[in-house]
Amino acid sequence: MTRRAVLFVVLALCAACSSGGPARVERGTTVPTSAVSTTTLPLAATTTTAAPVAGEVRALVTPTGIVVPVYGASQGAWQVGTPCGGRSAVRGGTPIHSATVVLDPGHGGAESGAIGPNGLTEKALNLAVAKGVKTELERSGVTVVLTRTADYAVPLDARVALVTRVKPAVFVSVHHNGGPDGPSTKPGTETYYQYTSPKSKRLAGLVYEEVFRVFGARTGIEWHANVDAGAKWRLNSAGGDYYGVLRATRGVPAVISEGLFLSSSPSEAALLARPDVQSAEGAAIARGIVRYLRGKDPGSGFVTPVPRTTPAGGGGSAGCVDPPLE
Repeated sequence: MTRRAVLFVVLALCAACSSGGPARVERGTTVPTSAVSTTTLPLAATTTTAAPVAGEVRALVTPTGIVVPVYGASQGAWQVGTPCGGRSAVRGGTPIHSATVVLDPGHGGAESGAIGPNGLTEKALNLAVAKGVKTELERSGVTVVLTRTADYAVPLDARVALVTRVKPAVFVSVHHNGGPDGPSTKPGTETYYQYTSPKSKRLAGLVYEEVFRVFGARTGIEWHANVDAGAKWRLNSAGGDYYGVLRATRGVPAVISEGLFLSSSPSEAALLARPDVQSAEGAAIARGIVRYLRGKDPGSGFVTPVPRTTPAGGGGSAGCVDPPLE
């Protein structure tokens, strides 16, 4: 800058000071970009109670760690769906814009699922394995949302609502079985897929391959299984998918993974109680998902299922109690 330009700026500032008012930038004046802060905070890290903007996010991790769908914002709070299917306002938390995978640890709260001879509950096992899947997927750069992050009830409708809002590329419901047909010479691993979805079928075959490989390498286990163990479908009386979590998530490739039969064999239950085995199962499910997302392998283990009339319980909202969201 020349000495004359410097003098002009100084005189202008002094004139502003003597007039008793602040210096102003007149309309039409160009402000150099170097003088403007361009730093922005990532919305995913937001935990303040500043008024959010509706439509920016699809889900929210509340201040207490509960993942809920977001339906809008008003008066400085997120308007969310609760785990029991109600609506609530939540201030703060971590917004979720999208996720490639939604993982669903089955059961929770008063709904224990299958129970092993050692007292291990399916709800606890499902959550432990799902968290292992999440860890492995995130190591591979895949974004993940859990429908349940602790031991609380989440009815079927609320799980589906979260999937509907997040719109992931993959949905996997993690379960462990009960009531097998009988003893078996091999693991009773099963995966269920959406009957009319080739993508769901391929995903089920890949998850089945990986999970069965992990358990099949074990020796000295008294396995139990269904005679039609494998990757398969199950239909209701109307010819649609029997399991509501598959039927209601149509449009998103979805599968149910039934790792082993928890309820019948003491040796299987003891195996599933081991943290290293839970981690291995989670890593296997994650490998199947990554192979689905990044490759073209068709999967295997496909079988024609035996027609079954035994009802599958659970998933209702009776007695549901929402956990604290703030």
